[in-house]
Amino acid sequence: MHKEDIRLQLLEKWLDAELPDVFVKQGWGAVPTATMTSASSDASFRRYFRWQAENRTFIVMDAPPPNEDCRPFVKIAAMLQRANLNVPLILAEDLEQGFLLLNDLGRQTYLDVITQENADGLFADALQALLALQQLPMDESLPSYDMALLRRELELFPQWYVKHHLQTEFSPEQQAAWDKVSALLIDSALAQPKVLVHRDFMPRNLMISEPNPGVLDFQDAVYGPVTYDVTCLFKDAFLSWPESQVQQWLEGYWQQAQALGIPVQADLEDFLRASDLMGVQRHLKVIGIFARICHRDGKPKYLADVPRFFDYINAVIERRPELADLAQLFASLGPATEASVNPL
Repeated sequence: MHKEDIRLQLLEKWLDAELPDVFVKQGWGAVPTATMTSASSDASFRRYFRWQAENRTFIVMDAPPPNEDCRPFVKIAAMLQRANLNVPLILAEDLEQGFLLLNDLGRQTYLDVITQENADGLFADALQALLALQQLPMDESLPSYDMALLRRELELFPQWYVKHHLQTEFSPEQQAAWDKVSALLIDSALAQPKVLVHRDFMPRNLMISEPNPGVLDFQDAVYGPVTYDVTCLFKDAFLSWPESQVQQWLEGYWQQAQALGIPVQADLEDFLRASDLMGVQRHLKVIGIFARICHRDGKPKYLADVPRFFDYINAVIERRPELADLAQLFASLGPATEASVNPL
């Protein structure tokens, strides 16, 4: 029997024990007969199931130790609820086994439904959630986006994309260029004002929900650069928007953040530059992660979105001469850094 099947049996046994208490506490009566189907999985070891009976549904998270830890999810969910964000309510938990019973925020992500026609409205809702998140006081014991974390993320690019995917190693000249680029990106990130950072605030993790949006996948939150999440929102892993539209959305966010006292850069151009460089750091990291998921975990589908990240980076390189070293590095790595995707 596969390990996953054993996990599922343990999960079902846990649910059978927990659900009667949940139903009693909520005043729902007896537990009805239900079905449980796969709701989603992601690039981690976590799995999600949808428990459904009559008109009631739950989401059940399976986060197998020692690969996953539910505690950050529980802690940060409580933080975000203080800001009135629509995050999953935890109805039952077993942190040792890695099981959570959550309310169901819906079946459609932003990614499922977003188009040119509805993007302004959906992103307006997403920005209200982000602005509320960024106004939370930084009074919890969370990690910081420090130099070590930023460098560790950047190193995923040479470790996994260059070495494992391109099957090459940096030459001394390439390594020198990489070191200069890394220093520039890290210095820019560390110089930014700090807020709570979700780290994956993108359409795939935002649900069409009431109130909108439902916010998921926040368990890796840290304190870090103010431009991180808004850049992530508009320069997404799975869909692209025209540069001019992204600039308008970023400017709109900047104006709202300033009005609310969120510590964004005082000058718009400084904010846009910080956003550009923050995006390059994230995109290099994600290219490395997608290569790792392919070559280590046997999930090649994510590599199809790697060209999108090179497009984002190359667009920034064109308007930021300080990234000339990265342009030369990409040129020396060949056509793998040049492929493009069409924006919506």
